[in-house]
Amino acid sequence: MKYPIGIQDFSELRKEGYVYVDKTKHIHRLLTAGKYYFLSRPRRFGKSLLLSTVKELYSGSRELFEGLWIEDHWDWGHTNPVIWIKFSSQGVKTMGLEASLHKMLGEAAQNLGIELQESHYDQKLKELIAKSATSRKVVLLIDEYDKPIIDYLEDVDQAEDNRDVLKNFYSVLKDSDPYLELVFITGVSAFSKVSIFSDLNNLENITLSPSAYTLLGITQEELSRSFSHQLAKVDAEKVKTWYNGYSWGSEEKVYNPFSLLRFFKDGGSFKNYWFETGTPTFLVKEMKRQAYYNIGETSATANDLSNFDLRRINPITALFQTGYLTITHYEPEDLLYTLDYPNVEVKHSLQEILLNEYLDYPRQGALPRVVELRNALRKKDLNKAITIINAAFSEIPGELWKGKTEHFYHAVTHLLFSLLGTYIRSQVNTSRGRCDAVVQTESLIYAFEFKLDKSADEALQQIRGKGYLEPYADSPKEKIAVGVNFSSEERKITDWRVEALVPRSS
Repeated sequence: MKYPIGIQDFSELRKEGYVYVDKTKHIHRLLTAGKYYFLSRPRRFGKSLLLSTVKELYSGSRELFEGLWIEDHWDWGHTNPVIWIKFSSQGVKTMGLEASLHKMLGEAAQNLGIELQESHYDQKLKELIAKSATSRKVVLLIDEYDKPIIDYLEDVDQAEDNRDVLKNFYSVLKDSDPYLELVFITGVSAFSKVSIFSDLNNLENITLSPSAYTLLGITQEELSRSFSHQLAKVDAEKVKTWYNGYSWGSEEKVYNPFSLLRFFKDGGSFKNYWFETGTPTFLVKEMKRQAYYNIGETSATANDLSNFDLRRINPITALFQTGYLTITHYEPEDLLYTLDYPNVEVKHSLQEILLNEYLDYPRQGALPRVVELRNALRKKDLNKAITIINAAFSEIPGELWKGKTEHFYHAVTHLLFSLLGTYIRSQVNTSRGRCDAVVQTESLIYAFEFKLDKSADEALQQIRGKGYLEPYADSPKEKIAVGVNFSSEERKITDWRVEALVPRSS
């Protein structure tokens, strides 16, 4: 089987015999129900391939759809001129946005055999649409519309300048409506309509719409149908835990297609494939600046999920739109969404780089320390475990502690033990009345309670008094309570006590 990793061209995918999960029924439903669409999805989810598929449909390339659902449900007797603007491949950073727009429009005109006279980029788009629609209306596809903005998040002035250029560019579409059959715009981030698409009041944002829930990504049923042979050779439940879990409102989750295909191509090796394609440096720095580290089970409104503000970046908005958080529940009565990490791949990857950010990118990365901590706990070597935790704290430059002692302490502790959960069962809690961390190895169950500028005895007493190990009474594993106190003055664990406990009988 040939896996279309990085293949964004539908024609190439079909002609070269790559595996294709048939999404044409979903596409047909969209194309016959509306005219102006906007769709936001994280990178590597197939947005470009979607637009390429739409292009080939309207170009009448029936041979590419042989055997697919839509072959018998599309009017192949009519074609439409297609204008496809791809911001991902135009060198905006080297040429500047306006020059890139002129170049893209010139290339589109040349492909359609049209000569343009207008000198301004917005009027040039309007002219291109009108001249293309001589016999049939135009299909306008815009891929990664937000790239000229996202690429400049650390230069907000330039990002806002680019946003204003794009606003002018798209403003001509309303007057061009008589010439347009379809407008389909995709991107990673959803900026408010007021800021970019102010004149497109008929633009339908389907990001959180049922019509797009499974339009991109691979469902469990699609996985079982298209990859049954590969699935039989691996731990299917582990594959689900690692790569499934994305949702934009539905109970049905989807797999990240890029990670899944890479996993199968590599013969079933569990790795962080999606994260390798791009590190969210700016986002991680912003999370640290705003003291975000425990982002699981987060509540958000629809406005939080849909509006990206360049001057006041909400980490939850950015994390959701870029795919690091996904919807796990929606409560209509409260109009609130619950967000969490979609899967192990994303959680592990983001927490690893975030911990490295908190530790100021130490000589030894965060992950080796987590593995060392796992090995020490497996051997019941608590002296070693405390030494490893202290070594992590010691990497943080002294100036970063000023005024942030408690925050840094909680962040590093939380991230260390949460990452530990990738290798052995480690539940990190922050709610009142719950143990700070419960860690299980093959033969041991640890209950950790951390105190700041108090005492290890007080931490140990809390484990006993609140019965943190009682839920594990039926387990044959040895139960160990670990009370830890961290000194803000010395910036390390200065006091800790260990006690093997037998839970009280009821």
